[in-house]
Amino acid sequence: MFERDLDPETENRRERIRFWLTIGVATILTGVVAALLLLLARANDNYERSLGWQTQSLEVIAQTRSVDAALGRAEAALGRFAVGLQKEDGRVYEQQWGRARQFLAQLRRNVRDNPEQTALVEQLAKEIESRGARLGDAALSANYNQTVAAISKYHAAGHDQGLTRIDRMLNSIITNERALLSQRNRIAAADRASLNRAMWLFSLLGAVAAILAIGATFSLIRAEAERRLARREQFAESERAMQLEAAVEERTVELEQANRALRSEMGEREAAEARLRQAQKMEAVGQLTGGIAHDFNNMLAVVVGGLELAGRWLPGQPDKAQRHLANALDGANRAADLTRRLLTFARAEPARPERTAIDDCVAGFAPLIERTIGDRIALTLELDAAGLASRLDRQQFENALLNLAVNARDAMDGHGALTIRTRRQDPDALAVEVIDTGCGMSPEVLERVFDPFYTTKPVGQGTGLGMSQVFAFCRQSGGEVQLSSVEGEGTRVAMLLPLARSADDMASDDGADEVSPTTAASHALEILVVEDDPRVLTATVDAVIELGHKAVACGNPLDAEGLVERQGGFDLVLSDVLMPELTGPELVERLKQRWPDMAVLFVTGYAGDASEIASFGDHDVLRKPFTLAALDQAIQRSADAHAPAA
Repeated sequence: MFERDLDPETENRRERIRFWLTIGVATILTGVVAALLLLLARANDNYERSLGWQTQSLEVIAQTRSVDAALGRAEAALGRFAVGLQKEDGRVYEQQWGRARQFLAQLRRNVRDNPEQTALVEQLAKEIESRGARLGDAALSANYNQTVAAISKYHAAGHDQGLTRIDRMLNSIITNERALLSQRNRIAAADRASLNRAMWLFSLLGAVAAILAIGATFSLIRAEAERRLARREQFAESERAMQLEAAVEERTVELEQANRALRSEMGEREAAEARLRQAQKMEAVGQLTGGIAHDFNNMLAVVVGGLELAGRWLPGQPDKAQRHLANALDGANRAADLTRRLLTFARAEPARPERTAIDDCVAGFAPLIERTIGDRIALTLELDAAGLASRLDRQQFENALLNLAVNARDAMDGHGALTIRTRRQDPDALAVEVIDTGCGMSPEVLERVFDPFYTTKPVGQGTGLGMSQVFAFCRQSGGEVQLSSVEGEGTRVAMLLPLARSADDMASDDGADEVSPTTAASHALEILVVEDDPRVLTATVDAVIELGHKAVACGNPLDAEGLVERQGGFDLVLSDVLMPELTGPELVERLKQRWPDMAVLFVTGYAGDASEIASFGDHDVLRKPFTLAALDQAIQRSADAHAPAA
């Protein structure tokens, strides 16, 4: 607006003055900035060099002390070696003397730019070599079990003046380096002050330059902007509107394309994730099959062997037969517990902790471990936790021990020594250690040993769940796992378990799961047993009769309704769950329509139906395999629950 009233020649002259003034100021500022940058770089280099000198002095002091410490530890280890003749002390001596030489070599490199310190280090090296020769004689005598000679030489070396000279040289090196460090600290402080001043000047100049640049720029563009503003506004508005419309249309197309691509990618990713999950499930099932079959075969070997031996001893020596039958029953119970542990893994079933005397548990479980690892592996028990107990799931603890024993057996290739040791770790914990003489593990394997499904065994010989189950058991019990291994020497796994602080829970735990089935039932019941497997049907009927009840067998669920009608009703229907033509819940639903007051007890061995199928209703469920005591309790619960209605 105001430029129209000014003379064009005057305005041009003002514009030229502004232009050259800006060029001049910019040139001056550029030169000053370059000089300050050079000053700043030089100050920074001096400061970094001073810091490097400080670091070098500190390293020299630290390495000198490391030499002194390594020499002291070496001579102490040699003294123990000369007196006790323990090879481990000899190895410690060799190791520490070698470390002293390493530190001396580093010290020699760090003082090579200081002639005075270099001379001291060289003298120190000669003294150390001379003393090493004398101590080496004592170590050689101790290595050949010459105790008197070793002690004599070690004693003589201890009174040698060389030790005093070594100490004096080490102190001289440290004293000289401290003086040098003090001098370098002063230089570093001065360099730091110079750097701060340069940075302050550079900041001040930057502020001045920014102010001048802003003023000059504003002065240059103001006239041009005011002159062209009116002319550009008319065209700018229309152009802006057209550009905005075109940008909106272009962006809309891009968003639509991106949306379609994103939806397609999401679908492909979901499909890939589904395929990956399925592949992982199938791989896990395949790996689990091998490990479970391995454990089941071990337990079935106990059952088959016990029954075969019982059959041989039964006619003439029933007491021995009874012992083998007890072993077979124990093996069957462990097989059933293995199934329960598999369900625990698959469905995160909670543990059932109880107060357990660790030494008694390990001693009782040792025979099964011996049969599992084979005759070529010597099992040694070192039980030093007498009277100590921990609150844990006994079956999971035994399973953890068995997993560790099987891993040790495989690591020893079926031949070696296995030690199970118990001891008090600290006032609040005890340790159960499993030690083998196998091949050991590399650091890479140690890092992943607790990963689920990680195994170094061939396909079909391991699930990769053993160590992860041990880890989960210890964490669930409030403890932890410690693992150490050396390749070629063996492995030590320690389960650290919390101590049970009192015996208050003992009374509630003892006898909770054991109820004698030998007492006769309060009154005999008429029970219909429905089971499609003939062998299981026969065993169940015999068990019901043994408990003092009257049992009627039904091998086909389609015949059950007719049997109930001919009998006139039963006190209890004991039915399997999964049967070919009619499931147990479907059968009970039919029977309840005509006999609603009839008691029902389901018996199942299926992995996923005990708590997840709503068709069980409020009826009790008994898992296969079961003991007479468990069957008796289940029958009594089911009968008592329907007693008022009956």
